[in-house]
Amino acid sequence: MLTIDRITSDPQIMNGKACIRGMRITVSLVLNLIANGMNKTEILKEYPVLEAEDINQCLQYAAYLAEEELYTNQKVS
Repeated sequence: MLTIDRITSDPQIMNGKACIRGMRITVSLVLNLIANGMNKTEILKEYPVLEAEDINQCLQYAAYLAEEELYTNQKVS
């Protein structure tokens, strides 16, 4: 069972984007850092308010969203 209890959304914080534990650190920021080659240790050093489980849940959240079906006639490249 998927538990996503560290990802929050509040219209008053970052315009309602998915954030980590109500902070102004978005899930998309963490995912972009990983996509651009940073590892968990580097991210935790750069953002000391984060915890390893925050990064794990960002990845779980992204995996969950990626399971959604795309309804388009265009090819995804």
